[in-house]
Amino acid sequence: MKTINNKTEDLFKSVLRLKNIGETKKFFRDLLTEEELIEFGKRWQAAQMLSENISYEKIEKKTGLSSRTVARISKWLNGGMGGYKLMLNKIKHHNNLSPSVKRLR
Repeated sequence: MKTINNKTEDLFKSVLRLKNIGETKKFFRDLLTEEELIEFGKRWQAAQMLSENISYEKIEKKTGLSSRTVARISKWLNGGMGGYKLMLNKIKHHNNLSPSVKRLR
């Protein structure tokens, strides 16, 4: 990935040190504008919807993203570096755990 350099590598390592949702919210709000956070949230929502085979049209209406952006997310979901699928699988695995196992985490 050509965008990886020492500074972006350091950013990724910093994100791994966040311990909870509160820390994560604070860090990302300082790092990004509100508009950027909203945009990233919409993209993540679109990836989730695409993984559920929801149509582009419904995704566009629900998220307000352009068809071009939804198509790009679909391309990355199905042929990118695997990041979307990795996270979707982690969430699916977490959601499939029994309530008693979730409490242990």
